[in-house]
Amino acid sequence: MTSPVTARNSWSSGRLEDLLDLDHPIVQGPFGGGLSTVALAAAVSEGGGLGSYGAHILQPGEITQLVRELKAATSRSFAVNLWVPQPEEAGLRAEAADIERLRPYFEELGLPLPEPGPPAIPSFDDQVDALLTAGPPAISFVMGVPPRRVVQEARRRGIVLIGTATTVEEAVALEEAGMQAIVASGSDAGGHRGAFLKPVTESLVGTFSLVTQVADAVSAPVVAAGGIADGRGVAAALTLGADAVQIGTGFLATAESGASALHKAALHGPEARTTVLTRLFSGRPARGIPNRLVRELAGAEGDVPPYPVQNALMLPLRRAAAERGLADFVNLWAGQAAPLAPRSSVADYLRTLVAQTTEIFDARRHR
Repeated sequence: MTSPVTARNSWSSGRLEDLLDLDHPIVQGPFGGGLSTVALAAAVSEGGGLGSYGAHILQPGEITQLVRELKAATSRSFAVNLWVPQPEEAGLRAEAADIERLRPYFEELGLPLPEPGPPAIPSFDDQVDALLTAGPPAISFVMGVPPRRVVQEARRRGIVLIGTATTVEEAVALEEAGMQAIVASGSDAGGHRGAFLKPVTESLVGTFSLVTQVADAVSAPVVAAGGIADGRGVAAALTLGADAVQIGTGFLATAESGASALHKAALHGPEARTTVLTRLFSGRPARGIPNRLVRELAGAEGDVPPYPVQNALMLPLRRAAAERGLADFVNLWAGQAAPLAPRSSVADYLRTLVAQTTEIFDARRHR
C-alpha cells in the first residue's frame, strides 16, 4: 500500500497549514447527499491535507456519530460542512404543479408520486449545536454567514471556522463575522453555488479572477476552489495569491469517494468536458454534467420550486436511478476541470498533486 505524503513543502505560505496543522495546503471539497465518506475524508487528512465531510442532510444524532467516526479514523485535522439556511426558503411547500412536472419520470421508473406539502429537513440550529458539541477540528460553511452565537461558541471551543465566498463582498462579510479562513469558490467549481449576498447570476466570477481580488481584500488565509484538479492548477492558484486550494471533483473521482460507479464513469468520460448550472435537482443552482433530465426540463429551470422543496421531490427519483444505474436521472456534479481528474486512490492523488506542484515551482527557481 502506498504510504501517505507527510513532508511539508516549501512552496506555499504555510498559513493554512499552521492554522490546522496540515502538511499540504490542499483541502478536499465537502460533498453532501451521500457523496462524502469517512474513508475519503480520513484518507485526505492522513495524507496531510484537510479532509472534509458534507453534513447538510444529516440529523443531529447522525452528525454526532459522524464526528465520532472521523476522530476514530484519523488523528489529523478534518472539517465538517453545513449549509447556512436562506431566509427566503423557509416555510415552502410542494404544490401540485411541482409534482406534475416530474410525473413522467416517476412513472417511467415505477415510483409513487410525492405528496404535496412541506419537505421534512433537519433543523440547522439543531445540526450546528450537535456539531459544536461533538467538537470537530474545523467547521466549514457554505451559502452564508453563520449566526454570531455559533462563531462565539466555536471560538470558545477552539474549533477553526471556514467560510465560503463567491464574490469579494462575501469574502469580506465572512472575515468580518469571524471566519478564520476563506474559500474563494469560483464559477468553475462543481456542485452547488453558494452565493448569498447577490443572485447567483450576478456572482459567477471565475476562480482565478476571484482569488486575486479576495486575497487583496481579506487578511485571513484564502483557499482557491474551482477548476483545480492537478499540480498546474495548484501552482497557478498559489501564484495568484491563494494560501491553499480546495479540490472537489478530483477527490470525487477517487476510489474512496461515495460517488456511484455511473457518476465516476461520467467524470472520466468525454461528457465531462461539458458542464452546466442547473436548479432541476435541488432548487439551487449547481454545476454538473448534463443528462437527459437536464436537457428535457431545461425550459423549466425558472419554474421549479426553491430548495429544499425541489430537492425533496427529486430525492426518490435520484435514489432509484442510482440504484438501477440510470445516469439519465441522477445529479452528476462536476467542475470544469473534471477531465483532469485521474482514476486513483486518495493517497496516490495527493502524492501526484504535491509532486507536480513541486516540479513546477522548482523549474521556476532554476530558470
